[in-house]
Amino acid sequence: MIAKSIYEVLPYSYLTLGGSSMLVLENSFAVAASLVIFIMGGRVYSLRSKNRRTDPVRKRKARGLPESMYDLLPFLYLCTAFLLFRYYPQGLGPILGICLLTYSLYILIRRISYRQHRIPAENNII
Repeated sequence: MIAKSIYEVLPYSYLTLGGSSMLVLENSFAVAASLVIFIMGGRVYSLRSKNRRTDPVRKRKARGLPESMYDLLPFLYLCTAFLLFRYYPQGLGPILGICLLTYSLYILIRRISYRQHRIPAENNII
């Protein structure tokens, strides 16, 4: 069993490792592996986030995207921003990267506000 302090940090460490490796490493295979690590970190984060969601189901809006794609959208924006910083370091690349980075962080902050871990109430039947 993993300690809770390590368990809670794992998705963030996957995202950090994948994102920093994407920006730093030169080998194309290493960039592809860091892309996989980053997306898997986003997947772990979205699975935990879905479990901790506190807003009522009836208040959720219907989306045009599949739920798995919707959950990964901010991480795809963030990944695209990192790839823009890496492969287009001059011209319009950094501007688009900053816009995508800002928008993905905005989406994540909005989602965090609805996802707080609560212990489920037990049904006490007498």
